[in-house]
Amino acid sequence: MRRHADGKSAPRPTQAVAKPRKTELFLPRPGIEVTAAGAKGYLARADALTFSQALRADVADIVFLDPPFNLGKDYGVARWLEDGDADAYEFYMNRLIREMVRVLKPGGALFLYHLPHWASRLSHELLQQLQFRHWIAIAMKNGFVRGNNLYPAHYALLYYTKGEPARFARPRLQPQVCRHCKKLVKDYGGYTSIIRRKGINLSDFWDDLSPVRHKSRKHRTANQLPMLLTDRVVAIAGHLGGVLVDPFAGTGTSLVSALNAGMFFVGNEMSKQSLRVCMSRIIPPESPSSRTTTPASP
Repeated sequence: MRRHADGKSAPRPTQAVAKPRKTELFLPRPGIEVTAAGAKGYLARADALTFSQALRADVADIVFLDPPFNLGKDYGVARWLEDGDADAYEFYMNRLIREMVRVLKPGGALFLYHLPHWASRLSHELLQQLQFRHWIAIAMKNGFVRGNNLYPAHYALLYYTKGEPARFARPRLQPQVCRHCKKLVKDYGGYTSIIRRKGINLSDFWDDLSPVRHKSRKHRTANQLPMLLTDRVVAIAGHLGGVLVDPFAGTGTSLVSALNAGMFFVGNEMSKQSLRVCMSRIIPPESPSSRTTTPASP
């Protein structure tokens, strides 16, 4: 079962379509380690920039970027992206963005998840090459005030497209209901019956999810995004048979969202441990039949 963008379960797509061949996605002799992940996609192990340079142009419908935040945290690999000089980090990220723009199909979508400070700095490069769509604010529950600043209350999820979007959907959410009286928390006046029947249009302020998955549901000790976030990314810009590319795949949350929506994926991660977890989530050992399941057609 897959989940809608509001977290509800939905049947997985079952129509068949052939997985793109490796030669259709990667340049000849890419020079990096690439492993087929069943019938759904590919996993690579390389530096994110090196990985991006090995991809062909115009292959991705969605690029999802969730890079290290340059905050000094230990992810086990590529520590300089966390501990390094801010200017060097920005230079690296701008190069990566340029490669990811090349990889995007016309009309494809790029999502960048980052701190507002870095989202602002990296927007300069993005605005030169892509069309701005949204700055989505994702509510932060446990921020800390630093220096002469206001209380930080959100992460940024930037949404850009390569020209006019080829695919766009506006997910609908179920209205919040009081767990005690079962009535709607908000008064919608004369629109209440419509809201109950059709739901609420997803806005660019998301306060109904935690930006960091709770430790009891994480697949690693480092921070990990909740599935609902990447489910929404795929619901907004994905389509059956499309391709999602993630150069910082971690334990594969975005890849699982793509898979559940009938998309193919090309993920990259430097950590061997994270790659093992990622592969186990994509092809569960207890479900041998999943190795031959074919994604849905567009």
